[in-house]
Amino acid sequence: MAATHRALAVACAAALLAACAVGPDYERPELPLPEAWRVMPAEAVAVANPEWWTQLGDPVLDQLIATALAQNLDVRQAAARVARFSAGLQAARAGLMPQLGYGIGAERSRGSELLLPAGADPYSTQYQAALSASWQLDLFGRVRRESEAAQARVYASQQAQQGVILSLTASVASAYVGLRALDRQLEIARATAANYEGTLEIFRLRHREGVVSGLEVAQIESQYQQAAATIPLLEGQVATQENLLSILLGEVPAAIPRGRALAELAIPAVPAALPSTLLARRPDVLQAEQDLVAANADVGAAKAQYFPEISLTGTLGQVSAALGDLADSAARSWSAGASIAGPLFTGGAVRAQVAAAEAAREEALLGYEATVLVALQEVNDALAGVAATAGNYAALARRADAL
Repeated sequence: MAATHRALAVACAAALLAACAVGPDYERPELPLPEAWRVMPAEAVAVANPEWWTQLGDPVLDQLIATALAQNLDVRQAAARVARFSAGLQAARAGLMPQLGYGIGAERSRGSELLLPAGADPYSTQYQAALSASWQLDLFGRVRRESEAAQARVYASQQAQQGVILSLTASVASAYVGLRALDRQLEIARATAANYEGTLEIFRLRHREGVVSGLEVAQIESQYQQAAATIPLLEGQVATQENLLSILLGEVPAAIPRGRALAELAIPAVPAALPSTLLARRPDVLQAEQDLVAANADVGAAKAQYFPEISLTGTLGQVSAALGDLADSAARSWSAGASIAGPLFTGGAVRAQVAAAEAAREEALLGYEATVLVALQEVNDALAGVAATAGNYAALARRADAL
């Protein structure tokens, strides 16, 4: 008999060690990627500077971005989302561990006098205190697949947070540069209006002396009024841009401090790399892949419902009719048990859940492929835009010199 028990224990241990998770293991999809971008900058570096905005050389912008990273509500929401998924991962992993608990109770009851011996007290009291333990053996990997999915969702939320941060820094930098451009346009508009105002005074004097006609004076005055009319429009655009920056900073709309003038800002270098290297760093692509990993694990968790659940339970405690006797060794009680439970007929519920999980995995796969294609498009568009803008800037600089 002892040999039989030992063989059974060895067999159970081997089953636990050899148990594999039901469902497909994740494999990264093969995607057709080009070997190079359509437009490659003349001087390309393999790794982008994560704090690229410092290349602009404006300490005020650096401080604005630091404030936005600390106070922006979208960034704080993303951080809370990461914390939520991390807690979900911890809860999923807890299912792999034995669960311990305790219970303390007292019960007062009255029995039927018709069923009790004559003169017996129908009232009884029972006190109990016990520790309980249970452990669900994850032989078919349902809990492990759920943990795998939870881990992937943590990674996905972290990449989403990184994407929010990158988007925020780009938005703050772009809005600040736009604000300095509006400031410069406002300076030019005011100088132009002042110049036309001076010219108008000269033409009025010349008209008074009979040198020019009233029509010429009216034409100059029209040009002056047109130049003056652009000033309040630009002032409104400056205020709107400041409001936008304030919201990005997580603050109420207010004036924004200025640093270097637009002409003093340095143009950051444009990084580039092979598509596989660059795509591996994009948060949106990483997030889409982790969503696919989670959906793939969900398929295994759904298929594991076809298999039985094996649980071990046990209790150890004290039970007595008097509270003072609860600590007596004679009041000790214990129980141990094992259970196997599995589905026989569910009306197709499990099959439907598996089908839904497989459809969700297909949806995540298509979403991942679409994200990669969009990423390729965006990078190629951006590089092409940089090249075109550089050529346009050079032409405009030559025109400015000629003027």
